[in-house]
Amino acid sequence: MAGKLLLKWSSDNELRLFILLLVVVVIVGSFLSNTGTVALMLPIVISIAMSMKVSASKFLMPLSYIASMSGIMTLIASPPNLIVSQTLVDNGFEKLGFFDITPIGIIGSITAILYLVLIRNKLSPNEQNQVSSNRGYNLSPKRIIKEYRLNDKLFNVYVPETSNIIDRRLAELKLPATYQIYIMKIHRNQGEGRKLLPITYQEMAGPNSIIHPHDELYIQGNQEDVIRFAKQYNLEIRYDDKDGIEELISKQIGVAEVLLTPQSRLIGETVSKTGFREIYNLNILGINQRGEYILQNMASKKLRFGDAILVQGTWDEIELLSRQTHDVVVVGQPLENAGQVIASGKAPIAGIILLLMVGLMVFEVFDAVISVMIGAVLMIVTGCLRNMDDAYGKINFESIILIAAMLPMATALQKTGGMTILSDSIINLLGQYGPYGVLIGVYLITVMFGQFVSNTATAVLFAPVAMNAALVMDANPITYMITVATAAGMAFATPIASPTNSLVMTAGGYKFMDFVKVGVPLQIIMLVVMMIVIPILFPL
Repeated sequence: MAGKLLLKWSSDNELRLFILLLVVVVIVGSFLSNTGTVALMLPIVISIAMSMKVSASKFLMPLSYIASMSGIMTLIASPPNLIVSQTLVDNGFEKLGFFDITPIGIIGSITAILYLVLIRNKLSPNEQNQVSSNRGYNLSPKRIIKEYRLNDKLFNVYVPETSNIIDRRLAELKLPATYQIYIMKIHRNQGEGRKLLPITYQEMAGPNSIIHPHDELYIQGNQEDVIRFAKQYNLEIRYDDKDGIEELISKQIGVAEVLLTPQSRLIGETVSKTGFREIYNLNILGINQRGEYILQNMASKKLRFGDAILVQGTWDEIELLSRQTHDVVVVGQPLENAGQVIASGKAPIAGIILLLMVGLMVFEVFDAVISVMIGAVLMIVTGCLRNMDDAYGKINFESIILIAAMLPMATALQKTGGMTILSDSIINLLGQYGPYGVLIGVYLITVMFGQFVSNTATAVLFAPVAMNAALVMDANPITYMITVATAAGMAFATPIASPTNSLVMTAGGYKFMDFVKVGVPLQIIMLVVMMIVIPILFPL
């Protein structure tokens, strides 16, 4: 629905669409995590790019950057804001208000949007990378075959009545382990060779599929492995020309590419242990690990965050998978499917609960954590989440464990004098320039650390350092705390600086240096802007 509205408001004007999209991301990201915002918007953005026949790469890196920028729009927009607010309270100062940092977020977002508007055409891949930038999103079989290099990996095998494979289940044949091949689809030809009216239909190949006479098996694998399999079971390879490959996609059966989310349970699992076919009834045709295409021996391959998986199955099953946003994000779905993600008409109720939670936090009726818990409980009670398993599945336990592990480390550094050493080092290096020079030093060290470690861990470590520096310099601690929260979210220069960067890297066909080329200038611009704006709004 958001995609349709954006297209309507932009009137097919690419620049207007670009700006509107980033504004929407800023607004949404003010109340959701940046990773959640990107996961939500990714299919919509790609669908819009498809409909306008432009490269998705123009939109995806800006989508990630602006989602990170939205983290300084409100108190709950990102964990660093809450961490620095709590650090202030722990040291006897007033906590941050819900909208205290919003002016900084607005100025930063406008600056970033202007920069991205100016360089957006440089985000389009060159001709040789054009396929990567729109990887499979138009669902063209030829495009997918070319991108995943499936040209010589798909074969049509006929089952004659004399074959010894007839009446056997695919599960008992163990074809991936024995022959390193995968049966994608079975074309049934009932009545062929008899005096019966021939009936032809197709079905997805699954563990319980039984082979019948006159079946046509669509197989993925190396030619020598397919030949070995055919000889073993007295089968006929009908052709190995590539015109028949498009049989893999029809009105009933299609393909899609899915990306793993940061909290996906599939990360670290081998393909064989994911149970992808059993759970989702979809075949995995290939894996793209940041430009490396894996088509063979996939069963033993471990999945990593940022991987793209090419799946094949019925369109209904692919649509069902697109709703399982905790583990994967399905990209390239038709625009009209985007509106189907609303769960049973609960969107208005969820919106009201969100506004209630924000209201409780703005007027400080309860502590922030209590307001958030009230919102979470109401989401469950009103049925916006289907059940408790769904509720638990939405919790980012990785972040919880990270914070739980980093807080004792920060305490240990403080107790042992480590924080004092770090803050003294910054003061000794830049103290001659006064509180403002030290503020720049705090910003720089936080930004540099944040390019390789999560913003949460960065804030946990450097909030106490900044607090010590502010107290020693007799400066305003709020200014230093806001500087840490702001700098921790400036994750632009590397694809590993933020989960959102990793999420769009594969989808957009970007390389590591693409983030460096676009992100480093943006970092420099934001350094200048923030070091002017923050001291003005929060005097030293």
